[in-house]
Amino acid sequence: MVSTLSLNRLAILTGVVLLFACSSGADWAQSERAQRSALPVSTAEQGIRLVESGHCTEALPLLKRALPQTTDKMQKHSVAMATVRCAMALDQEQTAVDALLLLKRESPGDAEVLYIATHYFSELGMRSAQQLQAVAPDSYQVHRLEAEALESQGKGAEAAAIYSKILEANPKVPGIHYRMGQIALDQAGPSGATDAAKAEFEKELTVDPSNASAEFVLGELARRAAQWDEAIGYFSKAVKLDAGFTEAQLALGMSLAGAGQFTKAVEPLERYVKMQPEDPAGHYQLALAYSRTGNKDGATREMALQAQAASRAKSSTDNAEGHTVHP
Repeated sequence: MVSTLSLNRLAILTGVVLLFACSSGADWAQSERAQRSALPVSTAEQGIRLVESGHCTEALPLLKRALPQTTDKMQKHSVAMATVRCAMALDQEQTAVDALLLLKRESPGDAEVLYIATHYFSELGMRSAQQLQAVAPDSYQVHRLEAEALESQGKGAEAAAIYSKILEANPKVPGIHYRMGQIALDQAGPSGATDAAKAEFEKELTVDPSNASAEFVLGELARRAAQWDEAIGYFSKAVKLDAGFTEAQLALGMSLAGAGQFTKAVEPLERYVKMQPEDPAGHYQLALAYSRTGNKDGATREMALQAQAASRAKSSTDNAEGHTVHP
Protein backbone atom coordinates (compact mmCIF):
# COMPACT_ATOMS: atom_id res chain seq x y z
CA MET A 1 0.00 0.00 0.00
CA VAL A 2 1.31 3.45 -0.85
CA SER A 3 1.88 5.42 2.34
CA THR A 4 0.92 9.11 2.35
CA LEU A 5 2.99 11.73 4.16
CA SER A 6 0.63 13.78 6.31
CA LEU A 7 0.34 17.47 5.57
CA ASN A 8 -0.74 18.19 9.16
CA ARG A 9 2.57 19.23 10.67
CA LEU A 10 2.56 20.57 14.24
CA ALA A 11 3.68 24.22 14.01
CA ILE A 12 5.70 25.42 16.97
CA LEU A 13 5.53 29.16 16.62
CA THR A 14 7.96 30.66 19.11
CA GLY A 15 6.71 33.87 20.61
CA VAL A 16 3.24 33.66 19.07
CA VAL A 17 1.52 33.64 22.47
CA LEU A 18 3.36 36.78 23.51
CA LEU A 19 2.77 38.47 20.19
CA PHE A 20 -0.95 37.83 20.30
CA ALA A 21 -1.43 37.99 24.06
CA CYS A 22 -4.41 40.23 23.60
CA SER A 23 -6.16 37.75 21.32
CA SER A 24 -8.31 35.02 22.73
CA GLY A 25 -7.18 31.38 22.60
CA ALA A 26 -10.02 30.58 20.23
CA ASP A 27 -9.03 33.37 17.85
CA TRP A 28 -5.42 32.19 17.79
CA ALA A 29 -6.41 28.57 17.11
CA GLN A 30 -8.65 29.63 14.26
CA SER A 31 -5.83 31.69 12.77
CA GLU A 32 -3.37 28.78 13.05
CA ARG A 33 -5.78 26.40 11.29
CA ALA A 34 -6.24 28.90 8.50
CA GLN A 35 -2.49 29.17 8.01
CA ARG A 36 -2.10 25.40 7.93
CA SER A 37 -4.83 24.96 5.34
CA ALA A 38 -3.13 27.54 3.17
CA LEU A 39 0.12 25.52 2.93
CA PRO A 40 0.83 24.41 -0.67
CA VAL A 41 0.41 20.72 -1.51
CA SER A 42 3.46 19.30 -3.32
CA THR A 43 3.27 17.63 -6.70
CA ALA A 44 4.33 14.35 -5.09
CA GLU A 45 1.55 14.50 -2.53
CA GLN A 46 -1.02 15.38 -5.17
CA GLY A 47 0.06 12.37 -7.22
CA ILE A 48 -0.06 9.99 -4.27
CA ARG A 49 -3.52 11.21 -3.25
CA LEU A 50 -4.80 10.62 -6.78
CA VAL A 51 -3.38 7.09 -6.76
CA GLU A 52 -5.10 6.32 -3.49
CA SER A 53 -8.41 7.42 -4.95
CA GLY A 54 -7.89 5.30 -8.08
CA HIS A 55 -7.07 8.10 -10.53
CA CYS A 56 -3.88 6.73 -12.08
CA THR A 57 -4.33 8.49 -15.41
CA GLU A 58 -4.22 11.87 -13.70
CA ALA A 59 -1.64 10.79 -11.10
CA LEU A 60 1.10 9.31 -13.27
CA PRO A 61 2.23 12.55 -15.01
CA LEU A 62 2.53 14.19 -11.58
CA LEU A 63 4.45 11.25 -10.15
CA LYS A 64 6.84 11.11 -13.10
CA ARG A 65 7.56 14.81 -12.69
CA ALA A 66 7.95 14.57 -8.92
CA LEU A 67 10.14 11.45 -8.71
CA PRO A 68 13.47 12.96 -9.87
CA GLN A 69 12.84 16.12 -7.81
CA THR A 70 12.00 14.43 -4.51
CA THR A 71 14.86 14.43 -2.02
CA ASP A 72 13.18 13.10 1.12
CA LYS A 73 13.96 9.37 1.23
CA MET A 74 10.60 8.23 2.63
CA GLN A 75 8.62 10.36 0.22
CA LYS A 76 10.77 9.23 -2.72
CA HIS A 77 10.01 5.62 -1.76
CA SER A 78 6.27 6.36 -1.69
CA VAL A 79 6.36 8.20 -5.02
CA ALA A 80 8.31 5.38 -6.68
CA MET A 81 5.91 2.74 -5.34
CA ALA A 82 2.93 4.72 -6.59
CA THR A 83 4.64 5.20 -9.95
CA VAL A 84 5.16 1.46 -10.38
CA ARG A 85 1.55 0.73 -9.47
CA CYS A 86 0.10 3.22 -11.93
CA ALA A 87 2.59 2.54 -14.72
CA MET A 88 1.74 -1.16 -14.67
CA ALA A 89 -1.98 -0.39 -14.61
CA LEU A 90 -1.58 1.91 -17.64
CA ASP A 91 0.80 -0.43 -19.55
CA GLN A 92 3.67 2.05 -19.39
CA GLU A 93 6.26 -0.67 -18.94
CA GLN A 94 9.40 1.43 -19.33
CA THR A 95 8.23 3.81 -16.62
CA ALA A 96 7.47 0.87 -14.34
CA VAL A 97 10.89 -0.72 -14.93
CA ASP A 98 12.71 2.56 -14.31
CA ALA A 99 10.86 3.06 -11.02
CA LEU A 100 11.48 -0.55 -9.96
CA LEU A 101 15.20 -0.24 -10.64
CA LEU A 102 15.30 3.00 -8.68
CA LEU A 103 13.59 1.29 -5.72
CA LYS A 104 16.06 -1.61 -5.84
CA ARG A 105 18.97 0.82 -6.00
CA GLU A 106 17.70 3.07 -3.20
CA SER A 107 16.46 0.25 -0.93
CA PRO A 108 18.42 -2.89 -1.87
CA GLY A 109 17.53 -4.82 1.29
CA ASP A 110 13.88 -3.79 1.58
CA ALA A 111 11.72 -6.94 1.65
CA GLU A 112 8.67 -5.13 0.29
CA VAL A 113 10.68 -3.68 -2.61
CA LEU A 114 12.06 -7.12 -3.45
CA TYR A 115 8.57 -8.62 -3.31
CA ILE A 116 7.12 -5.92 -5.56
CA ALA A 117 10.04 -6.27 -8.00
CA THR A 118 9.59 -10.04 -8.17
CA HIS A 119 5.86 -9.69 -8.74
CA TYR A 120 6.03 -7.00 -11.40
CA PHE A 121 9.08 -8.30 -13.27
CA SER A 122 7.32 -11.67 -13.49
CA GLU A 123 4.24 -9.92 -14.83
CA LEU A 124 6.33 -8.04 -17.39
CA GLY A 125 7.82 -11.35 -18.49
CA MET A 126 4.38 -12.85 -18.92
CA ARG A 127 3.23 -9.85 -20.94
CA SER A 128 6.26 -10.13 -23.23
CA ALA A 129 5.65 -13.84 -23.73
CA GLN A 130 2.02 -13.19 -24.62
CA GLN A 131 3.04 -10.46 -27.04
CA LEU A 132 5.59 -12.78 -28.65
CA GLN A 133 2.93 -15.46 -29.04
CA ALA A 134 0.59 -12.94 -30.63
CA VAL A 135 3.03 -11.39 -33.13
CA ALA A 136 5.14 -14.45 -34.02
CA PRO A 137 3.31 -17.64 -33.04
CA ASP A 138 5.40 -19.85 -35.35
CA SER A 139 8.81 -18.41 -34.47
CA TYR A 140 11.55 -20.52 -32.94
CA GLN A 141 11.56 -18.11 -30.01
CA VAL A 142 8.03 -19.20 -29.08
CA HIS A 143 9.05 -22.85 -29.29
CA ARG A 144 12.16 -22.10 -27.25
CA LEU A 145 10.07 -20.59 -24.47
CA GLU A 146 7.92 -23.71 -24.52
CA ALA A 147 10.99 -25.94 -24.24
CA GLU A 148 12.44 -23.87 -21.40
CA ALA A 149 9.14 -24.13 -19.53
CA LEU A 150 9.23 -27.91 -19.92
CA GLU A 151 12.80 -27.97 -18.63
CA SER A 152 11.79 -26.04 -15.53
CA GLN A 153 9.13 -28.71 -14.92
CA GLY A 154 11.71 -31.48 -15.14
CA LYS A 155 10.47 -32.70 -18.53
CA GLY A 156 13.88 -32.84 -20.17
CA ALA A 157 13.05 -35.37 -22.88
CA GLU A 158 10.08 -33.33 -24.11
CA ALA A 159 12.15 -30.16 -24.06
CA ALA A 160 14.98 -31.83 -25.98
CA ALA A 161 12.53 -32.90 -28.69
CA ILE A 162 11.47 -29.29 -29.20
CA TYR A 163 15.08 -28.07 -29.18
CA SER A 164 15.91 -30.64 -31.85
CA LYS A 165 13.10 -29.34 -34.08
CA ILE A 166 14.35 -25.79 -33.60
CA LEU A 167 17.82 -26.83 -34.75
CA GLU A 168 16.43 -28.63 -37.79
CA ALA A 169 15.01 -25.35 -39.07
CA ASN A 170 17.56 -22.99 -37.48
CA PRO A 171 20.89 -24.82 -37.01
CA LYS A 172 22.82 -21.66 -36.16
CA VAL A 173 20.69 -20.47 -33.23
CA PRO A 174 23.05 -19.94 -30.26
CA GLY A 175 22.27 -21.52 -26.93
CA ILE A 176 20.22 -24.49 -28.15
CA HIS A 177 23.01 -27.06 -28.17
CA TYR A 178 24.02 -25.79 -24.73
CA ARG A 179 20.51 -26.46 -23.39
CA MET A 180 20.53 -29.93 -24.94
CA GLY A 181 23.91 -30.57 -23.33
CA GLN A 182 22.52 -29.65 -19.92
CA ILE A 183 19.57 -31.99 -20.44
CA ALA A 184 21.94 -34.79 -21.44
CA LEU A 185 23.97 -34.23 -18.26
CA ASP A 186 20.81 -34.40 -16.14
CA GLN A 187 19.76 -37.59 -17.82
CA ALA A 188 23.21 -39.15 -17.33
CA GLY A 189 23.17 -38.50 -13.60
CA PRO A 190 26.25 -38.27 -11.38
CA SER A 191 27.84 -41.50 -12.63
CA GLY A 192 26.47 -41.89 -16.15
CA ALA A 193 28.21 -41.48 -19.50
CA THR A 194 28.68 -37.86 -20.55
CA ASP A 195 29.71 -38.35 -24.18
CA ALA A 196 26.35 -37.12 -25.54
CA ALA A 197 26.47 -34.04 -23.35
CA LYS A 198 30.06 -33.29 -24.31
CA ALA A 199 29.16 -33.52 -28.00
CA GLU A 200 26.38 -30.96 -27.54
CA PHE A 201 28.65 -28.48 -25.76
CA GLU A 202 31.24 -28.85 -28.50
CA LYS A 203 28.56 -28.19 -31.12
CA GLU A 204 27.53 -25.10 -29.18
CA LEU A 205 31.05 -23.73 -29.47
CA THR A 206 30.99 -24.18 -33.25
CA VAL A 207 27.81 -22.09 -33.33
CA ASP A 208 28.85 -19.60 -30.64
CA PRO A 209 32.61 -19.55 -29.92
CA SER A 210 32.03 -16.86 -27.27
CA ASN A 211 30.01 -19.14 -24.99
CA ALA A 212 32.11 -19.17 -21.82
CA SER A 213 29.61 -21.41 -20.06
CA ALA A 214 30.07 -24.18 -22.63
CA GLU A 215 33.85 -23.92 -22.20
CA PHE A 216 33.40 -24.16 -18.44
CA VAL A 217 31.21 -27.27 -18.53
CA LEU A 218 33.62 -29.01 -20.87
CA GLY A 219 36.41 -28.07 -18.49
CA GLU A 220 34.47 -29.51 -15.54
CA LEU A 221 33.93 -32.79 -17.38
CA ALA A 222 37.66 -32.99 -18.07
CA ARG A 223 38.60 -32.00 -14.51
CA ARG A 224 36.40 -34.67 -12.98
CA ALA A 225 38.14 -37.20 -15.21
CA ALA A 226 41.55 -35.84 -14.06
CA GLN A 227 42.32 -34.81 -17.65
CA TRP A 228 44.25 -31.78 -16.42
CA ASP A 229 45.66 -30.42 -19.66
CA GLU A 230 42.26 -30.54 -21.34
CA ALA A 231 40.59 -28.96 -18.33
CA ILE A 232 43.19 -26.18 -18.16
CA GLY A 233 42.60 -25.40 -21.83
CA TYR A 234 38.84 -25.09 -21.43
CA PHE A 235 38.97 -23.07 -18.23
CA SER A 236 41.61 -20.75 -19.67
CA LYS A 237 39.30 -20.00 -22.60
CA ALA A 238 36.36 -19.46 -20.24
CA VAL A 239 38.15 -16.82 -18.15
CA LYS A 240 39.50 -15.17 -21.29
CA LEU A 241 35.95 -14.88 -22.64
CA ASP A 242 34.57 -13.72 -19.28
CA ALA A 243 37.06 -12.30 -16.78
CA GLY A 244 34.31 -12.09 -14.16
CA PHE A 245 33.49 -15.79 -14.37
CA THR A 246 34.43 -16.57 -10.78
CA GLU A 247 33.75 -20.32 -10.87
CA ALA A 248 36.04 -20.67 -13.88
CA GLN A 249 38.83 -18.83 -12.06
CA LEU A 250 38.61 -21.28 -9.15
CA ALA A 251 38.37 -24.31 -11.43
CA LEU A 252 41.37 -23.13 -13.46
CA GLY A 253 43.45 -22.73 -10.31
CA MET A 254 42.42 -26.17 -9.03
CA SER A 255 43.18 -27.78 -12.39
CA LEU A 256 46.62 -26.17 -12.55
CA ALA A 257 47.27 -27.40 -9.01
CA GLY A 258 46.01 -30.84 -10.00
CA ALA A 259 48.55 -30.85 -12.82
CA GLY A 260 51.29 -29.90 -10.36
CA GLN A 261 51.60 -26.38 -11.77
CA PHE A 262 51.27 -24.64 -8.42
CA THR A 263 53.09 -21.46 -9.39
CA LYS A 264 50.64 -20.90 -12.26
CA ALA A 265 47.72 -21.85 -10.01
CA VAL A 266 48.36 -18.92 -7.66
CA GLU A 267 47.21 -16.17 -10.05
CA PRO A 268 43.68 -17.44 -10.84
CA LEU A 269 43.18 -18.45 -7.20
CA GLU A 270 44.18 -14.98 -6.02
CA ARG A 271 41.70 -13.49 -8.47
CA TYR A 272 39.03 -15.82 -7.15
CA VAL A 273 39.47 -14.97 -3.45
CA LYS A 274 39.44 -11.29 -4.34
CA MET A 275 36.11 -11.73 -6.13
CA GLN A 276 34.65 -14.22 -3.63
CA PRO A 277 36.28 -13.48 -0.26
CA GLU A 278 33.53 -15.25 1.69
CA ASP A 279 34.10 -18.66 0.06
CA PRO A 280 36.24 -20.86 2.33
CA ALA A 281 37.14 -23.15 -0.59
CA GLY A 282 38.99 -20.39 -2.41
CA HIS A 283 41.14 -19.55 0.61
CA TYR A 284 41.86 -23.24 1.18
CA GLN A 285 42.95 -23.84 -2.40
CA LEU A 286 45.12 -20.72 -2.40
CA ALA A 287 46.69 -21.76 0.90
CA LEU A 288 47.65 -25.09 -0.67
CA ALA A 289 49.15 -23.35 -3.70
CA TYR A 290 51.11 -20.94 -1.48
CA SER A 291 52.33 -23.83 0.64
CA ARG A 292 53.59 -25.75 -2.39
CA THR A 293 55.41 -22.69 -3.73
CA GLY A 294 57.18 -21.89 -0.46
CA ASN A 295 55.01 -18.94 0.58
CA LYS A 296 54.50 -20.04 4.19
CA ASP A 297 53.24 -16.66 5.39
CA GLY A 298 50.70 -16.53 2.60
CA ALA A 299 49.58 -20.09 3.35
CA THR A 300 49.14 -19.28 7.07
CA ARG A 301 47.17 -16.14 6.25
CA GLU A 302 44.87 -17.93 3.82
CA MET A 303 44.20 -20.78 6.25
CA ALA A 304 43.20 -18.21 8.85
CA LEU A 305 40.92 -16.50 6.33
CA GLN A 306 39.50 -19.90 5.39
CA ALA A 307 38.63 -20.61 9.03
CA GLN A 308 37.03 -17.18 9.45
CA ALA A 309 34.97 -17.55 6.27
CA ALA A 310 33.85 -21.04 7.29
CA SER A 311 32.82 -19.74 10.73
CA ARG A 312 30.81 -16.89 9.20
CA ALA A 313 29.13 -19.28 6.78
CA LYS A 314 28.19 -21.60 9.64
CA SER A 315 26.82 -18.72 11.72
CA SER A 316 24.78 -17.52 8.77
CA THR A 317 23.36 -21.01 8.25
CA ASP A 318 22.57 -21.42 11.94
CA ASN A 319 20.83 -18.05 12.05
CA ALA A 320 18.77 -18.91 8.96
CA GLU A 321 17.71 -22.22 10.50
CA GLY A 322 16.90 -20.49 13.78
CA HIS A 323 14.51 -18.15 12.00
CA THR A 324 12.80 -20.89 10.02
CA VAL A 325 9.09 -21.13 10.80
CA HIS A 326 8.15 -24.76 11.28
CA PRO A 327 4.57 -25.93 10.85
